[in-house]
Amino acid sequence: MTIYPVILCGGSGSRLWPMSRTVYPKQFMALGDGDTLFQETLHRLSDPSLFAAPVVICNEEHRFIVGEQLRQTGIEVETILLEPVGRNTAPAAAAAAIHLSERHGDPLMLVAAADGFIARPERLLEAIRIAKPAAEQGALVTFGIRPTRPDTAYGYIRLGAKLPATPGVHRVERFVEKPSAEVAAQYLQSGDYLWNSGIFLMRAGTFLAELEKFEPAIASGARAAVRDRRADLDFWRLADPPFSSIPNKSIDYAVMEHTDRAAVVPTEADLGWSDVGSWASLWDVAAHDDSGNAISGDVTAIDVSGSYIRGERRLIAALGIRDLVIVDTEDALLVMPRDRTQELR
Repeated sequence: MTIYPVILCGGSGSRLWPMSRTVYPKQFMALGDGDTLFQETLHRLSDPSLFAAPVVICNEEHRFIVGEQLRQTGIEVETILLEPVGRNTAPAAAAAAIHLSERHGDPLMLVAAADGFIARPERLLEAIRIAKPAAEQGALVTFGIRPTRPDTAYGYIRLGAKLPATPGVHRVERFVEKPSAEVAAQYLQSGDYLWNSGIFLMRAGTFLAELEKFEPAIASGARAAVRDRRADLDFWRLADPPFSSIPNKSIDYAVMEHTDRAAVVPTEADLGWSDVGSWASLWDVAAHDDSGNAISGDVTAIDVSGSYIRGERRLIAALGIRDLVIVDTEDALLVMPRDRTQELR
């Protein structure tokens, strides 16, 4: 079965202020001088031997940004669905599943956020191929990342028993919310826990059936929003108010924490995954100089180490600092310790 990528572009990226703003959130930013995170996601999920044309879901305020960045890639999409208001990942995935079911029967869909970073995308494709038989048989498969440190910024998955008929796929024993530092260290030492990547492979019909079981209000609201959608240039506008009245819940909360169909494929740490959820996580995946600094723009750094420094238009001079984040934009300047970036909202 061909897989339809469903790319969710609705994140606000508030922890990457002041670069990420409501009108131009992080998924439409480039980490360096190349593609944006959204464009990298499109390229990552464009192998024609595995994927069909993607469904892109974004807020209506970002429709022309999405259209222009798609044009730059040259990638054709199955459709672009516009949300009148953000309602988290479960309603967005439900709308995509209903749309795909109407057009293609009961296809496989790979749900992924547009703002993730993966250093070795070929590793992800290997994991998707491993997960595909289980998803075809009705499992809701997520992808767990082998942790490299006791990180408190991620949710965790406890690895369960192997599924007998699908090598490389395990049951999900349970999902765990972001832990304390002490608990995260225990998880790392045990080897039984994975970071929750928030990427899912599943049949559209299976996901909708489980959503009907656990969150019928989300399923019915999404059906109404898709039923009454209307065309607007190259976009489909999901109907409002049906969509705006849907409960605001993630796929994890709405379905994965309750279903007995949850499965997980462990991926190795060398996948190089990050949700780029803070300036610290962006420092993690950026290229470092010999002192552990990630520097972008016109920067003079003397006796500086472990810092993320990014400037847009003027010289930044730094002397004798350690483990800071400095981000200078046209209208705002951020300076903070690197270990406190999760506090920025």
